[in-house]
Amino acid sequence: KSAPTTGGVKKPHRYRPGTVALREIRKYQKSTELLIRKLPFQLLVREIAHDFKTDLRFQSHAVLALQESAEAYLVGLFEDTNLCAIYAKRVTIMPKDVQLARRIRGERA
Repeated sequence: KSAPTTGGVKKPHRYRPGTVALREIRKYQKSTELLIRKLPFQLLVREIAHDFKTDLRFQSHAVLALQESAEAYLVGLFEDTNLCAIYAKRVTIMPKDVQLARRIRGERA
C-alpha cells in the first residue's frame, strides 16, 4: 500500500492552534505602545464627556493620559479575568470571569 499522493502539490505550512496566539501575547507583553486607536478613543471620550457637560475642550495630553489609564486598567482586568478562567480549569475567558474579577476587586456589588 502506498500513501495517497496529492499530485506533487505541497500544502501550505500551518501553525498548530494557539501557537500564533501565544506569539502575539509575547509580542504585546514586550511592547509599550497604545493598542486602542487614538481617534476612535478620542471620539468616545468626547461623546461621554458631552453627556455631562456640553462644549468641553480637551488638551491632547489629557486624552492621551485617559487612554494610558484606560488601557492599563483593561490590561489588569484581563489579567485577573484570565486567572479566574484558569482557576475554573478553562483556557478561554468568559463574561462570567470578567464579572467575578470585578466583583473580587470591589468594583461591582
